[in-house]
Amino acid sequence: MADMRLPITKCHGSGNDFALIDARELLLEDREWAQVARALANRNGAVGGDGILLLTAGDGQAAFGMRIFNADGSEPETCLNGLRCVARAGLETLGLDRATVRLKTSHAEVARDADLAAGVFTVRETAGPAGLDVREWPLMGEGARIVDAPITRLSPGLHFTAVSMPNPHLIAFVDSVDEAELVRIGTICEGAPDWLPNRANVSFVEVRGSDELYVRTFERGVGLTNACGSAMGAATFVAGLTGRLPFDRTVTVRNRGGLVRASASAGGMVTLSGNATVEWRGRVTVELAAGVAGELTIVERCADEVAAWAAVARR
Repeated sequence: MADMRLPITKCHGSGNDFALIDARELLLEDREWAQVARALANRNGAVGGDGILLLTAGDGQAAFGMRIFNADGSEPETCLNGLRCVARAGLETLGLDRATVRLKTSHAEVARDADLAAGVFTVRETAGPAGLDVREWPLMGEGARIVDAPITRLSPGLHFTAVSMPNPHLIAFVDSVDEAELVRIGTICEGAPDWLPNRANVSFVEVRGSDELYVRTFERGVGLTNACGSAMGAATFVAGLTGRLPFDRTVTVRNRGGLVRASASAGGMVTLSGNATVEWRGRVTVELAAGVAGELTIVERCADEVAAWAAVARR
């Protein structure tokens, strides 16, 4: 593995931050991309983030594609916060207003949307349908579906709904988020027990009135995160599925990193509208063999975008 000098864009969706790479002409093996992710997502390194995003080539159905590698080098099925960032890059690069995007195991629709606030580049994305058959994860020993039901080996008191977006999520509605309990349960799932070999994202969700949710997530391959887009989408769908909020209502979904507007249909399609904020652009050296980032050069800082999103997040 030779060292590489990579152009990157540091970006975030609702506080879920990444290094984005135009990989349409970069032919790296998966194990090499995993090393790039470990290097660039290291919070103690030159860049830091929840993972890396790759803008990839399209196919007969999609104008372009997206891949994501988590901080631990694993590759999830999708990331809806990351998708908005890749969508922005793809739309701007190709001069499009909307597009179909190829994901790891599915496709999504994206479009430039009206800005959430002045100076906040906003993308609308639609993905799904959500899946309820946990045998596909697999999650074993709990039947084919888990809808607002206990999983006693995780918690005797909480009720979970298991849904894929298409990455796996365990959603528990709570009166108030107990972060220590979320970390405890998330750590169990992150350990890939025999009954959950591919792990799962775990979210605690508060219903705040008739049109707002608050979501806190322990993300597979990342840990406790400021935001997880697919978790926010899954929570919106599960709120409708369990009768907590109506389907097809646009709601505000908040998290530590900010917010998105979201809606879900009874058929499992989820639409999120949220920011795709560029913080800076630059170049970084990656020592592939060691999985560490070297010299970083920032060539453009996007202070106005950062400030515009900070104003939204404060509210």
